[in-house]
Amino acid sequence: MNLVALRRDLIVWFQQNARALPWRRQPSPYHTWVSEIMLQQTQVATVIPYFTAFIARFPDVQRLAAAPVDEVLKAWEGLGYYRRARHLHQAAQIIVAAHGGQLPAQEKALLALPGIGPSTAGAIRSIAFGQPAALLDGNVKRVLSRLYDLAENIDRPAGERQLWALAAAWVDPAQPGPSNEALMELGALICTPAAPDCNGCPVQVHCQAYAQHTQYERPVRTPRARIPHRDVVAGVVWHAQQPARFLIAQRPARAMLGGLWEFPGGKTEPGEALSAALQRELAEELGIGVEVGAPLITFDHAYTHFRITLHVFHARHTAGQPQCLDVADWRWVALDELDGFAFSASDRRIIAALAAA
Repeated sequence: MNLVALRRDLIVWFQQNARALPWRRQPSPYHTWVSEIMLQQTQVATVIPYFTAFIARFPDVQRLAAAPVDEVLKAWEGLGYYRRARHLHQAAQIIVAAHGGQLPAQEKALLALPGIGPSTAGAIRSIAFGQPAALLDGNVKRVLSRLYDLAENIDRPAGERQLWALAAAWVDPAQPGPSNEALMELGALICTPAAPDCNGCPVQVHCQAYAQHTQYERPVRTPRARIPHRDVVAGVVWHAQQPARFLIAQRPARAMLGGLWEFPGGKTEPGEALSAALQRELAEELGIGVEVGAPLITFDHAYTHFRITLHVFHARHTAGQPQCLDVADWRWVALDELDGFAFSASDRRIIAALAAA
């Protein structure tokens, strides 16, 4: 394979076909960093409006660092993988305190920041600072696996090492950012997972998988395990003396969806009735007793590693002052106050059901 010719052809294609993404229109290290964090496990089309709104709200790292974490989570609401938002906020505070408010360009300093791993550090260094650094996101893994017709399982250490070596060799020292972005853009627009557009590929002549008719077999990956299912209960717990107010709780920072607010509840135990599960969870998390009432809504929701059926009930507070036993905070609120809190997508569905009731 003629690597120089391959890079040249792909960079020319990228320069002519690159999407006009907002972080490309106004490039800066801060914009590159925020966009790369948002793009972790999230598609570009989903990220675009969030990035635009986030930058309008936090136009620089100083503004981001000074904001309360709840405000950052609220700006992230609906984008998912909320740990990214907490890491972004923590990293901004470190950048202001330890780096004079400037995103560092050195690999070691970048890797020391929360939420930045080797691939994100490589993207920032190459795109924002013009350094010859490799990256290895999902698109790049797929493109390199096909260009080089890799038979190695890329989910295993040997396959990952092979990909990192190819990614490092790929970077054009004279144009590190464009060469890396071109690979990512090819994976996003042409070399897609299920239906690669080989006839429209600008580097088809260089592709070893295309030549061997193995492009649909690459990359080689470990089959995914069956995704488990859980039954979960949640309660709209109405105040006994103030009938228009109900209870919401904030998830602990260490937990999944940490820092977000929710309608309290949790997983059912085997053989446990839904109403009994809700009463137990509220006692364990908040130290309160409730009388479980009518169901409000039931729906399925998928997370990365499991799926749930969420059963939501009305409930009336009957005993005990709420306590932070297994929650970070709690509030009695009215429906029109909820816009001031950050909720997950599933809790937003509960809010919509309440508003429609």
